[in-house]
Amino acid sequence: MNRPTGTPLIKNLELKVGVLLTATLLLVAAFILYSLYARGAFQRTQSLTLIASEAEGVSIGMPMTFSGFPIGEVKRMSLDDDGKVRMELAIPTKDARWLRENSVFTLEKGLIGGAKIKAYTADLSDRQLAPGASRTLLTGDVAQEIPILIERVKAILDNVEKMTNQESHINQTLANVETMTHRMTGEYGVLEGVLGGPEKAHQVVAVLEKANTLLTSLNGVSLKVDGVLAKTDQRVFGPDGVMDQTHQSIAKVNAILGDARESLKKADALLANAQSASADLPKITANVREATADMSQLRTEIDDSVRKVNHLINEINKKWPFAREVEITPP
Repeated sequence: MNRPTGTPLIKNLELKVGVLLTATLLLVAAFILYSLYARGAFQRTQSLTLIASEAEGVSIGMPMTFSGFPIGEVKRMSLDDDGKVRMELAIPTKDARWLRENSVFTLEKGLIGGAKIKAYTADLSDRQLAPGASRTLLTGDVAQEIPILIERVKAILDNVEKMTNQESHINQTLANVETMTHRMTGEYGVLEGVLGGPEKAHQVVAVLEKANTLLTSLNGVSLKVDGVLAKTDQRVFGPDGVMDQTHQSIAKVNAILGDARESLKKADALLANAQSASADLPKITANVREATADMSQLRTEIDDSVRKVNHLINEINKKWPFAREVEITPP
């Protein structure tokens, strides 16, 4: 018996199923490749080793950030022989330019949230960090600092309690300041507050008043002294004063002394004539009377000159404020 032959429901069903399966496999492969690309599986990286004393809160795949942007992630962790933690990070080559020789790496643990690995670079002009370099990871745990902060807060509170105590130095100082300000409201103001009472302030004010009176008296005395000095200066150094008259008297004395010198020269000439005449006694006896007359006249002239000088010196002593006895003795 022959089976009936009918038209299939979907033409080329096998071909279409094969194409669908192939497209699905291609889509899955493309998704996997895109996921790997998005996770950086195909980009070039360089390694960086961070050494820390402990790695609590750190896990494989944790990112390392620079200025808030991830530039690497933890690939593996291990322990050294000395108990230190070695963390190997993969840094993309395009982001490695942010890491320099002076870069600092920290592991921060906050009260809220997990741990974070951060990189800080102070000088981007420094040499770039070499691939495979090892650096120390500085750890900062806020939770570990809480007990220290609590102890410091307790110490601060104790100090505040001591400061606010009734017998504290601050309260005593404030009480002294209050007492001083109360005294300053008195009659003598700040002076009374500084000295401690109105009596001492009154004494100081009295002393100041006496000092002012004394200064006024001294001022009057100084004015009088200035007047006396001005008059003295006028009488001594002014026109027709003592100095002017003294200069005139000195000029007269010089003239009289000139006359005396001339008279003495005549006496010397007479003595010379007397010495030459002693060799010839007859001639001396003949001229004795004439020489005696000349000597008497010369003596009279000299005495007159000396009297004039003594009179002039007496006049100078009367006018000069520092007079002294001066007398010229005739030869």
